[in-house]
Amino acid sequence: MAMEVTQILLNAQAVDGAVRKQAENKLKQFQEQNLPSFLLTLAGELSNDEKPPESRRLAGLILKNALDSKELQWQWLSINPIPTFKAQIKAFLLTTLTTSPYPDARSTASQVIAKVAAIELPHNQWPELIESLLSNVHQQLPSSTRQATFKTLGYICEDVSPDVLDQDNVNKILTTVVLGMNSTEKNSHVRLAAIEALHNALCFAQANFSMDMDRNYIMKIVCEATLSPELKIRQVAFECLVAISFTYYEKLAPYIQNIFTITAKAVREDHETVALRAIEFWSSICEDEIEILEEYRDEFSSDSYIPCFYFIKKTLPFLVPVLLETLLKKEKEDQDQDEGAWNIAMAGSTCLGLVARTVGDDLIVPLVMPFIQENNVPHWRVLE
Repeated sequence: MAMEVTQILLNAQAVDGAVRKQAENKLKQFQEQNLPSFLLTLAGELSNDEKPPESRRLAGLILKNALDSKELQWQWLSINPIPTFKAQIKAFLLTTLTTSPYPDARSTASQVIAKVAAIELPHNQWPELIESLLSNVHQQLPSSTRQATFKTLGYICEDVSPDVLDQDNVNKILTTVVLGMNSTEKNSHVRLAAIEALHNALCFAQANFSMDMDRNYIMKIVCEATLSPELKIRQVAFECLVAISFTYYEKLAPYIQNIFTITAKAVREDHETVALRAIEFWSSICEDEIEILEEYRDEFSSDSYIPCFYFIKKTLPFLVPVLLETLLKKEKEDQDQDEGAWNIAMAGSTCLGLVARTVGDDLIVPLVMPFIQENNVPHWRVLE
């Protein structure tokens, strides 16, 4: 079966339903009869640059989906003959990641490595994996390898629970991905993969955000990334800020003024996909403060400590005008948006509603009324 797997994988994608069904049945039979050999064969197909892209792609997809199965995860850990097969499978995956000239193959290998890591790392297996991946970056291998490595680290952080990695490995991962985000990294694809990895790794960074030096450096690099000339990097940088606002609200005070400056600029001047993330940051802050204020509602008259920094109230005179401006932004005339599609005006109005809930009528109404009075003109969009 292993010898003919390429043709079977190609047949599994055939237009002819009968051919496709027969190939699917053969793959299922192979898996049930000899799981270790089945997984090893798929990994070998994925790693072989001489095989057709179609068969490699499906081999990687089947392998990834199989490793997502709870039943197979237990089999992976418990079947006696499998350790040798596992070592060969992992060698195939790492070789694909570091040497394949094909982006699809590297991307698929990244995802499969993360699935294996999610199974093994909680059981203290494959301890050398993180060090091996980090060395790909520090050895200054080709940019394609560094990009694939950052993607792999990001997938691992997405799939693995924060309590699985020890602090030493967390520190090494954060140091490496932040280094990859730095503007000194000239390859924009590598920078993007690094910042995406950081986005997934933020939940691991509790100890780092408790230390001023670590936190300051992470925030500096993230804020710098919001000014990148690359649209996608700016977008993910703002997604990082949103994630930080959810997870580390209580650590934001030293940075909030700078964050307001960069978010306001993004809302007013940047591409809509970036502006939406900038607005989302303030919606997230509102939700944090609404939750805190509701939780501690009965303690305002006492001397109890209330962990609210009132970021919305402090930025209110500056934030509200920015949000009001979004209400008048026209959709691009050449853009056919679906009715109800999320756009900057809707994001701004939603955020404005959250701001009102956070600070109350007495503070918000005096800031909004002049806008209403100035824009009382017979134009349907303004009236809306």
